[in-house]
Amino acid sequence: MAQEFTINSSAIETKINQLLPSQGGFGAGVDFSASTMVIPIVDLTESAEGSQLRVDLQSSFSLITSTSFNVNNATTTIINTTGFFRIFGKASTFTSGSGDACTISITDGTTTKVLLDTRLFVQYSAVGNGGTTDFDFIVKLEAGDSIVATSGSTSLSLIGVTRQLADLSGNLVNP
Repeated sequence: MAQEFTINSSAIETKINQLLPSQGGFGAGVDFSASTMVIPIVDLTESAEGSQLRVDLQSSFSLITSTSFNVNNATTTIINTTGFFRIFGKASTFTSGSGDACTISITDGTTTKVLLDTRLFVQYSAVGNGGTTDFDFIVKLEAGDSIVATSGSTSLSLIGVTRQLADLSGNLVNP
């Protein structure tokens, strides 16, 4: 037979509110009770995961969490912080030409792996046609890793935005 106990402790109330933020705390004047009977309760709401935002809203861009880049005829480090990042944008030629190339690579300073290698072959015309290639991917950066963007000519520009989605442990970063 189960026994019921009433618990009046602000320290316990504070600790429960810290450990279980998805439960929203308890109102003033509400006592905690304990029982020797175990009753499992499963919260299946989105707030139970520790976030008040839906997944699509959690990955949105904001002024603080977005970092834009524009690389033209240069090599630029676009991310050098640990975690999971979304990188998206366009590689564009401004004038006619052939064989123009750009890359986005991950490097630890010693080893480099190409994540994106875009080669734009634009047919020459009197008007000077250009071309674009879209990219959108997610990367994980460990300590010492960085993402480097390279544009191989003045006629090619790599333009995009990065957004950190989670830290290295997988904890989501809200906008």
